[in-house]
Amino acid sequence: MNEIPSRYNPKETEDKWYSFWESKNLFAGKVDRAKKPFSIVIPPPNVTGILHMGHALNNTIQDILIRYHRMKGFETLWMPGTDHAGIATQNVVEKAIAKEGLKRQDLGREKFIERVWQWRQQYGSTIIRQLKKLGASCDWKRERFTMDEEYSKAVLEVFVKLYEKGLIYQGSYIINWCPRCQTALSDEEAPHRDVEGKLYYIQYPLKSADSRQLSAESCIVVATTRPETMLGDTAVAVNPKDKRYKHLIGKTLILPLVNREIKIIGDAIVDMKFGTGAVKVTPAHDPNDYAMGKKHHLEFINLMYPDGRLNENAGEYKDMDRFEAREVILEDLQEKGLLEKTEPHALSAGHCYRCHTIIEPYLSKQWFVKMKPLAKPAIEAVKKGKIKFYPKRWTKVYLNWIENIQDWCISRQIWWGHRIPVYYCKKCQEPIVSKIKPEKCPDCSGTDIYQDEDVLDTWFSSWLWPFATFYWPQETEDLKYFYPTSALVTAPEIIFFWVARMIMAGFEFRKEIPFKDVYIHGTVRDIEGKKMSKSLGNIIDPLEIINEYGCDALRFSLISITAQGQDVYLSKERFEQGRNFANKIWNASRFILTNLERENTKTDLCVFFKEKDLSLVNRWILSRFYSVLKEVEQNLEKFKFNEAANLLYSFFWHEFCDWYLELIKPEIKDQETQVVMFKVLEKFLRAMHPFMPFITEEIWQLLQGKTDSESIMVAPWPHIQEQIIDKKSEKKVAGLFETITTIRNMRSELEIPLHEDIEVKIYLNNKVKTAFMQSMQGHIIHLAKLSKLDFEQTYSHGQGQFVLVLKDMHIAVSLKNFDIAQYKAKINQRIEKNKSDIKAKEAMLKNKSFVERAPAEIVENERQKLQELKDSLKKLEGVRDGIN
Repeated sequence: MNEIPSRYNPKETEDKWYSFWESKNLFAGKVDRAKKPFSIVIPPPNVTGILHMGHALNNTIQDILIRYHRMKGFETLWMPGTDHAGIATQNVVEKAIAKEGLKRQDLGREKFIERVWQWRQQYGSTIIRQLKKLGASCDWKRERFTMDEEYSKAVLEVFVKLYEKGLIYQGSYIINWCPRCQTALSDEEAPHRDVEGKLYYIQYPLKSADSRQLSAESCIVVATTRPETMLGDTAVAVNPKDKRYKHLIGKTLILPLVNREIKIIGDAIVDMKFGTGAVKVTPAHDPNDYAMGKKHHLEFINLMYPDGRLNENAGEYKDMDRFEAREVILEDLQEKGLLEKTEPHALSAGHCYRCHTIIEPYLSKQWFVKMKPLAKPAIEAVKKGKIKFYPKRWTKVYLNWIENIQDWCISRQIWWGHRIPVYYCKKCQEPIVSKIKPEKCPDCSGTDIYQDEDVLDTWFSSWLWPFATFYWPQETEDLKYFYPTSALVTAPEIIFFWVARMIMAGFEFRKEIPFKDVYIHGTVRDIEGKKMSKSLGNIIDPLEIINEYGCDALRFSLISITAQGQDVYLSKERFEQGRNFANKIWNASRFILTNLERENTKTDLCVFFKEKDLSLVNRWILSRFYSVLKEVEQNLEKFKFNEAANLLYSFFWHEFCDWYLELIKPEIKDQETQVVMFKVLEKFLRAMHPFMPFITEEIWQLLQGKTDSESIMVAPWPHIQEQIIDKKSEKKVAGLFETITTIRNMRSELEIPLHEDIEVKIYLNNKVKTAFMQSMQGHIIHLAKLSKLDFEQTYSHGQGQFVLVLKDMHIAVSLKNFDIAQYKAKINQRIEKNKSDIKAKEAMLKNKSFVERAPAEIVENERQKLQELKDSLKKLEGVRDGIN
């Protein structure tokens, strides 16, 4: 056997094996009709991105799936790539040129785009290098970018097809507008957040009223949260059923500060309980007001420039920022006696998903996709189970959104992105939708043609990702073989942005689903449950963890604590579990390799199992391994990654190391034990490989007599040997371990040091079980550290012993040379202390004030502590009563 160093060094190991895998082209997916394909497209990280814990979790899960299916004999492909991330990337480059004292407008569109490409060339591959450090086994030679030339062809193809089908249209509507980024945003890109605002009550005088002496009869009081937009009001609306205002419908008001005449209209949309029941109508700055404006044929007055400053329609408030204008307008209203009162008012406001600026509802001419026709097959596919969500609860979330889907605003007023393939003739202004710039206008033959300034929403390119990455619209062999893909692993926040739209695009352009399974993992949070962010200073950098603990430690720790679909609560200390497990695997493997004879590694286990009457201990460990392997497979197929990981952890640490290796030490050189010990280790390494690829490769390469594969990652997944699973043996040995554990616990309770041997007597009135226990006598003495072990059939109560009842047996530890009186006094003190603690906890939990006011998790925690105290008391009383 090769020498194995005394300590595992992940820094040396990881780069070495990753380079080896790449050099051997082991990540490559090839069309092989003899094999079933298993493919995943990576959720493309933004080209601006750097690896964070969310990426680490997401890509570890994908890598587990890919490595597992590769070993299971599938032809696997993990398609990598990055997203051009329109707004995010443009913002980054704008900040970079700002350091040179430049704005993008100073450079002009063409020069600015050149700078973005330069930036992408310099920094765009950072996230890819970091994913490699994570062990991601993507087929890197296939790496795609959503702005590369071939991919862009797919984007243009889709726009033209949808336009020709009547599913893309242009129109002036209220959209979400970010004054900071100066672009339109979809509803999904403008998430709402709760804001502490105010409700302002403003008097709007009737035309006939004397503005110097306003009364309740001569004005209407309007309640609004946005007084700055009142300059664009073109009506005041009341509910026609509202008796307070019914008689005023059709009357004329004078708009304060502007002195423009506006009508009072009746509309059922008005909530009579909100404010005063009268609302201002600003059709160009509110989606509900827009609808009323269309319905009642009102004037649409746009008050703002794209950067959020008020424009010429705001009169003397022109060029003021919207929030600055609010304060000045309120002062002016106050001065004129028109601001009746102000109240605190909680409200929900949309924010830009990139820069977090409060968005402005803004009347603007934009391009839209009609979504309802596209949504129908995407709804049916999920309802019929063609596409399954894990956990299942996300199915309802998906269906609720897609069944109420709105048209998608796809135009963005930025420069970085796929330019909308719409051209205009300067002569007749007719739009021409084309994948290439036309030489002349098809209507008037004009040759002065220019392109639409807007670019497409970033998601308009990424919704094509599952098939555009395979060079659609070409019908490539890869596309035919690997599409539909097998699974998608993603985060909950992009179910609407991305997952739903990919399903719709799959049906529209490929007439089939884009993937079969969607696994939605949770959010990575800090140990207190807060989302990780720079501003909170609670980020844990995965690259720092890899540097300190190793990649395998990071991967295993993340996966083992992440229940299906649940959020992950992380602290740096959590990664110690993965590091400790890696060390345990290394040390156990080193022990085995040090004691292994080369000739015993080449034996076929199945043949050996048939020809040999294996010892119970060896039958047990083989049975346990295959039983666990079976459960691991079942959990991986159900996307229960943490359960699969923890099964392997528990088996190796507690059963293989704590029990098996200790049990076999006396006969470790026996051929039978050598063969079994080696086979279990080698197969365990293969089963562990998808979770911890580096350490398993390192140890596996040191083994001789393994499979002929050049790497563990292309070695076959261990085949479950059903004939070796022996539940009777498992039950027998479980009983043996329970006996040994009980004796160990009795020693611990009596505070007898491990180096002191003790005498034990087991009373067992069952001939079959007695014979079994007697056959295991050597193992019990060895592992329980006994000087003497006797068996008797009938229990007789005697002095000077500590007795515990375990199912059908009595276990008695001899107490000779032991101060029983002193120990009993000590036990009684602990019992009294426990009773006192129980009494205090019960009093706390009977206190209604505590139960009602304390957070639910604290109350539950106290209940658990009470139960633990009761369990401890019962155990102590059992110890006391067992001492004779």
